Amino acid sequence: MSLDGAVERREDPPAGNGNGNGAVAVVVAPPTGRPTYGDRRLRLNPNTEHKPERYDDLETEFDPSIFSSLERHLPPTMLEVPRDAKIQFMKEILARYLPEGERTRVQRHKEYRQKIMSAYLVENFEKWVNAVKFKIMRPNTMNKYGAVLDDFGLEPMLSKLMEEFICPMSKVFFPEVGGSTLDSHHGFVVEYGKDKDLELGFHVDDSEITLNVCLGKQFSGGELFFRGVRCDKHVNSDTQPEEILDYSHVPGQAILHRGRHRHGARATTSGHRINLLLWCRSSVFREMKKYQKDFSSWCGECQRERKERQRHSVAATKLAFLRSGGSII
Repeated sequence: MSLDGAVERREDPPAGNGNGNGAVAVVVAPPTGRPTYGDRRLRLNPNTEHKPERYDDLETEFDPSIFSSLERHLPPTMLEVPRDAKIQFMKEILARYLPEGERTRVQRHKEYRQKIMSAYLVENFEKWVNAVKFKIMRPNTMNKYGAVLDDFGLEPMLSKLMEEFICPMSKVFFPEVGGSTLDSHHGFVVEYGKDKDLELGFHVDDSEITLNVCLGKQFSGGELFFRGVRCDKHVNSDTQPEEILDYSHVPGQAILHRGRHRHGARATTSGHRINLLLWCRSSVFREMKKYQKDFSSWCGECQRERKERQRHSVAATKLAFLRSGGSII
């Protein structure tokens, strides 16, 4: 098959279950007039040590994350070429091998996302609020700008979002913090930028599971920083190096995390950032917490304390055994 004269199939001699170098037997050769970058065979397995470039700025029918994932499968000779050359190379592959139905779905999803972002409902709502001098409830005690979505009729839609999309994922990823029994929510939007909130201090959410969706618009900064999951007793304990995690917002993308995962938002240094948040709660989990003292199934500090107790117990047992005349082989 040709890719504007760029793809040909090569049959490698049989050798076990593969050709031994982690590459599929599809050779992508450059069309006439394009630079040659040596062997262009895609890797069968991703290069986990390679850090792909960011493609969030691309105006394309494909999701930027697809390019980041595909880059890990590029041959070594393609990893060092200019970014534009990699983009063109990957676009040609996607155009040939992504099913037409999937390309249509991706394009429609992108258009729908852009419509939501361009017709931002809360902006229009706040204009009406200011015009009629109507008092609205702010999202929480930390944010001064934004609005509670239930105030203008979105509670049924948010309930459906929680029940049909968030609950199935939470059952798999967060069962230890009530992810299997979510039964209520608090939905709101927040705004950051000039003349708005600039940043958000270190805190935990009043939720079991939080969905945080970036609606846009154009902005710089505003990264989330996560610093470990904690119960009430240990919410102010120190952060361990392995618990440090930063996340950069991308318009149209979301992050789902435990409400007790300590986090904050760095300053939005320019532009206007808008986020939709859905705090999902479990009344069953909250009732059970009242009768528990150990939360080592999800609290990082409880886990460390339990391991420390186990270590001391083993050491004490070993010492008592040696004092009784026993020997350790």
